[in-house]
Amino acid sequence: MDRKSLDAYAQQVLGDATIPELPGHYRGKVRDNYDLPDGRRILVATDRLSAFDRILAEIPLKGQVLTQTARHWFEATGDICPNHVLEYPDPNVVVGRRLSILPVEIVVRGYLAGTTGTSIRTMYKAGQREMYGLRLPDGLRDNERLPEPVITPTTKAMDGGHDEPLSAAEILERGLLTPAQWERLSAYALALFARGQAMAAERGLILADTKYEFGTDAAGEIVLADEIHTPDSSRYWMAASYPERFARGEAPESFDKDFVRSWVAARCDPYRDPIPAIPPALVLDTAAVYIRAYEMITGREFVPPPVGEPVLARIRRNLAPYFTPG
Repeated sequence: MDRKSLDAYAQQVLGDATIPELPGHYRGKVRDNYDLPDGRRILVATDRLSAFDRILAEIPLKGQVLTQTARHWFEATGDICPNHVLEYPDPNVVVGRRLSILPVEIVVRGYLAGTTGTSIRTMYKAGQREMYGLRLPDGLRDNERLPEPVITPTTKAMDGGHDEPLSAAEILERGLLTPAQWERLSAYALALFARGQAMAAERGLILADTKYEFGTDAAGEIVLADEIHTPDSSRYWMAASYPERFARGEAPESFDKDFVRSWVAARCDPYRDPIPAIPPALVLDTAAVYIRAYEMITGREFVPPPVGEPVLARIRRNLAPYFTPG
């Protein structure tokens, strides 16, 4: 999809997915969620772009890209662990089992990368070598591959708070997870990451790091929730240019949301200052990056919706069978 074609979608964004006919509304950073009485949850991916625990912009077609990218990965990893997916009634929507989300976010990292306060690169450059219950060796360079993938868990921040680093010992001491849950989550996360890295490599990509959310179902079984290996939850680099750029000390070629995050971070303290308005050209460039990401990750051509129909109107039409009788 070329940039000229994207111009037609500049005003066709989904910033708010409030649907009064659906019960149990909860607004997350990127998704609007609805809990149905029968134990199903409807997750509507909006076009909101979140970083630094804040909403930075609304990117046309982003919600569809995220939903369809996650669908690709859920279908490719169902043999590793169960996931919450039941059906996809709309390109922006997944209906899944409602889970009790576990209070720990699992982040798996294969490289010394990141820009946030909880990233191992930020902490490493500040002189820390022990973090998340791990000890990293001296002499690592920015964006260097780690000796092996590591799990760097964080708390799940609520109501605009910041995620905080955790170690396995702290997770168990604070009773956030049982020892059996931690063992199962760790095994799932590392296996999912290994599958993700292998499949990404086949597409000429490096999956540098990612985050996972897990919950428990009514039977207490651990189930993968939210999304998986999308450009929002993961950092992808282009494999072909990585060695040369790393040798020169340059940032890897990327199409994740650092595209906007770096622009904001260069102009303010994104944790404290007001976020400057994102230029319209950068917004459309970012939409193009998301679409390119989808096509490279999945190997499929992105199919945009018809021009002109409001996204929320289409979603409401497709979700009408789920409406609660008045």
